[in-house]
Amino acid sequence: MTRLREKYSDIVPMLEPWRNFARSSIKKRVRRGAIEFEIPEVKVILDEKKRPIRRFNLRHRTIAEMMIEEFMLAANETVAAHMTKHHYPFIYRVHDVPDEDRMQSLSKIMAQFGTVLKIEGKMRPKVLQMALRKVKGKPEEGMISTLALRSMKQAVYQTENVGHFGLAAKDYTHFTSPIRRYPDLLVHRLLKEQRTGQKLSKKEKENLNDKLSLMASHASTRERLAIETERETDELKMTEYMLPM
Repeated sequence: MTRLREKYSDIVPMLEPWRNFARSSIKKRVRRGAIEFEIPEVKVILDEKKRPIRRFNLRHRTIAEMMIEEFMLAANETVAAHMTKHHYPFIYRVHDVPDEDRMQSLSKIMAQFGTVLKIEGKMRPKVLQMALRKVKGKPEEGMISTLALRSMKQAVYQTENVGHFGLAAKDYTHFTSPIRRYPDLLVHRLLKEQRTGQKLSKKEKENLNDKLSLMASHASTRERLAIETERETDELKMTEYMLPM
C-alpha cells in the first residue's frame, strides 16, 4: 500500500477526501437502516480457450470500488429526489417492503438460532438490519443471509415511487456514468427534458407515464433474464471444472 501511495503521490491528496466521503456515506446509510448482505461472490477464472482453470476466487470489494459505488448511489438518490420534487413522469428503481408471511417464516427460522426478528406491522429496514447484525460472524450467518435475501422482493423499475427497502432510501433510480442500462438512458433523457423547462399538460403527462410504465416493465423482465443467464453461465463453467481431464 505504501508503494502504491508513493507511485500515485500526485493524486493521493485528491483521492483521500473521496475515501472519507465514501466511508461517511456508508455509515449514514447504515444508520438509516440499509441492509448489507455479506454473501461471498465466486469469480470463475477462465483460460485463453474460455475453459475454467483449476481455481475459483472469492470476489472482494476494495475501497476503490466502494468509493465508486458511493458516488453512484449519491447521484441516483439525488436525481430521483429531484424528479419526485418536480412531479415529472419518471422511472424509479424500487424495492418494495417484503411480504409479511415471508418475514414471519424467516422470523421462525431465526428464532431457532436464538435470534429475534420482530414482525410488527409493516416491516422496516432497520429492524431486519439489526436482526441480521446479531448473526454476523456466527456459523449460521451465510444461511440466514441467503434466506433473508430470498425472502425479500426483487428490485424493479416502475413509475410509482415506493422507495427502496434494501437501501432504506425514500427516492432511488439508476442514474450512472457511463450509462450501463437502457433505463439509465431513459433517466438521463427525462432529467434533461425536465431541466430544460419542457412543460407538459396533464394529458401529456398521463401519456408519457403510460409509455414509461411499459418500458419499465420490459426493462425489469429483461434484467431478470440477464441475471438468470449470468447464473446459468457460472453454473455451466463450475460444472465444466468438475469434469475429468
